[in-house]
Amino acid sequence: MNFFVEGLQGSGKSTLLQRLSELYPDHMAIREGDYSPIELAWCAYVDEDKYDEILETYSDIREEIEKKSFVDISDKAKRVICYTQIITDVPGFHKNLEQYEIYNNRIPYDEFKDIVLKRYRGWHNNTADDHLKDDYLKEAQKKELIFECSLFQNIIEDMILFRCASDEEIIGFYKEVREVLQDKDYHIFYLKADDVRRNLAVIRKERSDDQGNELWFPLMMGYFNECPYSKERGLSGEEDLIKHFIHRQELELRICREVFPDKCTVITSKNYSDDNLIIELY
Repeated sequence: MNFFVEGLQGSGKSTLLQRLSELYPDHMAIREGDYSPIELAWCAYVDEDKYDEILETYSDIREEIEKKSFVDISDKAKRVICYTQIITDVPGFHKNLEQYEIYNNRIPYDEFKDIVLKRYRGWHNNTADDHLKDDYLKEAQKKELIFECSLFQNIIEDMILFRCASDEEIIGFYKEVREVLQDKDYHIFYLKADDVRRNLAVIRKERSDDQGNELWFPLMMGYFNECPYSKERGLSGEEDLIKHFIHRQELELRICREVFPDKCTVITSKNYSDDNLIIELY
């Protein structure tokens, strides 16, 4: 059984992933920003020619880039670069590689959809392929996995905020996801925030530096204020962001009910026991 850990930002996904890792020590945890056989958040997705160009452009940190780069399990002609895990002061490096992410409407919808569905379909299907030279890839293909926000968050934020998709269009997309996952053994744990406003206040404090300066919230606010969805509707500021999070959670819970009713356990954010994590699985 593989697990997807889902919920709004600050709902406790990382904590739940850690607890599941303790309960299921034979599983491999895939955290946000790690190389994942399905998720591409915080990763550049490029072909071989572009990869070689990046290595040449940043030859001074070539070794660091190669250490955080992987042949894509679902498409041997592609490379996945976990660039946010590369610590460097090379000017413009992270900003440059950001342009090669697939989210935030950086690529046409048909291409985006094809990549996402292909990666869901290909996961655990290529175990014997010769191109899996990397030990990490081999382990990821053989083990049962625990994924952090690899099913809802980044895809739904992309579709709402940057493609301005309707709820029905997003639900239709997830019906296709369900279809391509039909041969996989998986279960979704959805962390429902009962008070989104309070939840946001907590994570604003948690994601601040030692002097109390907020690190995450200004970035989140800029991301929301500048997206096409907000600009089309004249939205900005904390109140509109909270309304967006409330809407997103309602939509994700609807997807759980309508698309994954037999594959999902909804638990209250930061208020659950170990029994909640095993009772409906076995």
